[in-house]
Amino acid sequence: QVQLVESGGGLVQAGGSLRLSCVASGSIFSPNAMGWYRQAPGKQRELVATITSSSTTNYADSVKGRFTISRGNAKNTVYLQMNSLKPEDTALYYCTYIYSVNYYWGQGTQVTVSS
Repeated sequence: QVQLVESGGGLVQAGGSLRLSCVASGSIFSPNAMGWYRQAPGKQRELVATITSSSTTNYADSVKGRFTISRGNAKNTVYLQMNSLKPEDTALYYCTYIYSVNYYWGQGTQVTVSS
C-alpha cells in the first residue's frame, strides 16, 4: 500500500501563486510516476501534470507555461508550483502515485482562486 499526504492548498487571488506538496510513504517501487490531478465541482477528474522517476514531465494544455511539476531529492515527494492562477483553476487537487497500471490517491487539497 501507498499513502499520500498533500499540503499547500488555499485561497488566492487571480494572478497569484501557490505551491502544492505531496509526500508518499509505504511500498514505493521504481520506476514510477507521481503527479497531480484536479476535480472541480460537477466535472470529471482531469490530469494536471505528471513526472516520472527519470524526470520526464507531462502537462495538461491548460496549465502549460504556468505550472511546474518537480520531484524532491528523496524521489518520494512531488511538488506543483502554480503561477498566474486563474479562477478556472479552482478545484480539489489530488496527488497520485503511479506504479505499473496502479494509481494511488491522496485525500486532496483545495485550491480556490478568486477573481
